[in-house]
Amino acid sequence: MLFSITLIDKPGALALRQQRRPEHKAYLGAVAERIAFAGPLLADDGQTMVGSLLVIDFASREAAQEWLAGEPFTRAGLYAATSVYAFQNLWPQKAGFPPAH
Repeated sequence: MLFSITLIDKPGALALRQQRRPEHKAYLGAVAERIAFAGPLLADDGQTMVGSLLVIDFASREAAQEWLAGEPFTRAGLYAATSVYAFQNLWPQKAGFPPAH
């Protein structure tokens, strides 16, 4: 089942985000085949990262929460707020996705 994971950074945490980003990307890479989409949430300037939005296939909410507990940004204390919800994709994506390689 797909789970939408919304993660909001603590204020002033950009340096921590940048420091842990390689580890975060490697952690995502371990589940790459199960990712529907993933990326940073941005401030109104369109550049400053303020959080993350992930949609990943997990067997259960518990599995999603367990994965999130081990996620490098989570372990580093980056997030002010997190949410995990089951998600059903009913719309074919056409905009906002990079071309397939």
